[in-house]
Amino acid sequence: MSADKGDHHTIPLSLLLKRELASEKTERPEISTGEANQSKKGEDFTLLKSECQRVLGDGVATYSVFGIFDGHNGSAAAIYTKENLLNNVLKAIPTDLNRDEWIAVLPRALVAGFVKTDKDFQEQVQSSGTTVTFVIVEGSVITVASVGDSRCILESAEGGLYYLSADHRLECSEEERERVTASGGEVGRLNAGGGAQIGPLRCWPGGLCLSRSIGDLDVGEFIVPVPYVKQVKLSSAGGRMIIASDGVWDAMSAEAALVCCRGLPPDTAAAQIVKEAVQFKGLRDDTTCIVVDILPPEKTHPHVPHAKRTGKRVLKSMFRRKSSGSPPQVDVGLLQADVLEEMLEEGSAFLSERLDTKYPLCNLFKLFSCAVCQKQMKPGEGISVHSGTSNFNKSRPWDGPFLCLSCHEKREAMEGK
Repeated sequence: MSADKGDHHTIPLSLLLKRELASEKTERPEISTGEANQSKKGEDFTLLKSECQRVLGDGVATYSVFGIFDGHNGSAAAIYTKENLLNNVLKAIPTDLNRDEWIAVLPRALVAGFVKTDKDFQEQVQSSGTTVTFVIVEGSVITVASVGDSRCILESAEGGLYYLSADHRLECSEEERERVTASGGEVGRLNAGGGAQIGPLRCWPGGLCLSRSIGDLDVGEFIVPVPYVKQVKLSSAGGRMIIASDGVWDAMSAEAALVCCRGLPPDTAAAQIVKEAVQFKGLRDDTTCIVVDILPPEKTHPHVPHAKRTGKRVLKSMFRRKSSGSPPQVDVGLLQADVLEEMLEEGSAFLSERLDTKYPLCNLFKLFSCAVCQKQMKPGEGISVHSGTSNFNKSRPWDGPFLCLSCHEKREAMEGK
């Protein structure tokens, strides 16, 4: 009997996890990154984490996180968001999910993480604010959440150009202008006297030219932290992402940025983009760029797309929810060559439309935790996120997700109620 027992040696959990991770690495794309910055105000900050690990319900997985935080009216909001946003997002994801479930709930967790970060920062009574473009790469799936005007673009190996973030400048969106005015804000240009108006459209009070950000306590609740989120699946051939602050995008187009760094490794590519942006407009603002190459495991040289096609598939549906009933109007010829898959696109500024019940509650948030701040609540203590909306059934007040009183009041203020 003792001999039989001796034949069955136990394997340490740490060794099993290492084997799982090693097996996973052979199949996952390689991530290569570079960043560059020229500072004017010292309010741009970056986050690059290319080897984050987590234990899922079905094993070990790795993911990468990249972010740009372009502060204004000081750097406090940008620094706070850089240090706390990822943790707040991860807190909103149950720990027992498998990979597919983790990816499915990530967009809603990003929304909750952005709102919680904003809520916590405003409790510090600081007046600064920040744009955020936050990217999570899990295998070939890229999920981007953004508020403000720090843009993220992707060039696939097939040569397709994709916009993965939204521009929340009031100048760029009639829908956002209407939302701000409906919530009690005013939209207009700076009055230079004598009836003359100059500069970009801004919201008043405060004079901010963005409709979404984290922070900005003194501007008004109509400036919301609810991000635009886009999730795509990249083909096995890979591609190149460029994430940059407005110091870059005010000086060059997406196409120009890709062309000027083509064939260069990521660190050199980022430096070249910043250099050309500053040469074109001068150093008027902090100018920051992150370049991320997502490559097949066997490919280690810089991303160079295939020969250019006569057109590009450019996706710029910034504020409209993707409809399963109406396919996008794109050139059929381009669809045959470009195999990037759109998984999700959501841009609504209203929490009741972002923390919905499409997925079972157990897969989204703990039953009696606030969907934003994760505060534990007693049964019956939470307020349904659908309360006060046309979707709310008063006879079923238990339909979640739920908000604590503090986050419910924050939501009401953001939506001008």
